[in-house]
Amino acid sequence: MSLAIGIDIGGTKVAGGLVDEEGNVIARARRDTPHRSTKAAVVEDLLVSVVDELDAVAERDSLGDVSAVGIGAAGFVGADRSTVVFAPHLSWRNEPLRENLRARCTHPVFVDNDANTACWAEWRFGAVRGESHLVMVNLGTGIGGAVLFDGEIQRGRYGIAGEFGHMQVVPGGLRCECGNRGCWEQYASGNALVREARSLLAAESPMAHDIADTLGGDLTKLTGPMITEAASAGDATAAELLAEIGTWLGTGLANLASAFDPSAFVIGGGVSAAGDMLLGPAREAFRKQLPGRGYRPEARIAQAQLGNEAGLVGAADLARSAVKGNVA
Repeated sequence: MSLAIGIDIGGTKVAGGLVDEEGNVIARARRDTPHRSTKAAVVEDLLVSVVDELDAVAERDSLGDVSAVGIGAAGFVGADRSTVVFAPHLSWRNEPLRENLRARCTHPVFVDNDANTACWAEWRFGAVRGESHLVMVNLGTGIGGAVLFDGEIQRGRYGIAGEFGHMQVVPGGLRCECGNRGCWEQYASGNALVREARSLLAAESPMAHDIADTLGGDLTKLTGPMITEAASAGDATAAELLAEIGTWLGTGLANLASAFDPSAFVIGGGVSAAGDMLLGPAREAFRKQLPGRGYRPEARIAQAQLGNEAGLVGAADLARSAVKGNVA
């Protein structure tokens, strides 16, 4: 069996897995994400420990040979698939990660943006298998994204393509962590969902009584999944908040359709767990905002299927493909 190791570095956890050629994760390893002040060498020690653990499992259980290691990291990864230019959760700044790890691993190593790896996984094994022109939008704390055309990830000249969350949709709008105002992720992300719910709670709106009762008055406990759960249980206000986020999502997708003309959008990330409560309003807004609507083919909008493991599955498969010379 041909295996590859995929590692997904998120804000709270580092998830690793042994992945076969069909995209199945047959062994897993997990570590907590180090604090952003942690030195780069310490983070590399952690990654090597994950690789070593999964290598040992493959050898112990006679699962097959490991051909490559792929790493998906949140942040800016250079077009060389080697250098982490900037990682918001870690201290990496122009970090030559691939070179450093290659000196310590027996396998070829490839580094990529985590949205690219998730997009690849959904194209190879998930919700948009086989689509020719694909855009992925990941709705988490912020918004990440990726573009795939004719079987190749489009990384841009400097490797930083797909940062859709920082398109300006409201001139002079809400301040974003990137330093600008009115960015898309201020209106269509998990942070936006929680912010809007907290504003209702802080105003002691009667519309938010059910959510307030769940929290016991402690606004710091509020999370996006709680709002989704409340909406699923019939809370009209929670459903309205999700619909508002969905409307902003659809508006942004219409802009992306103008730029890329894809055959499909795939929506991933934690907020996508809301399913049609989010995607229904998104599709409606998309149709209303799409330029030339009624006179052009309309891209389908699909919910991602692979969940939290998409990043590591895609990282592994991209690395395997690179070793075979097929890639991406």
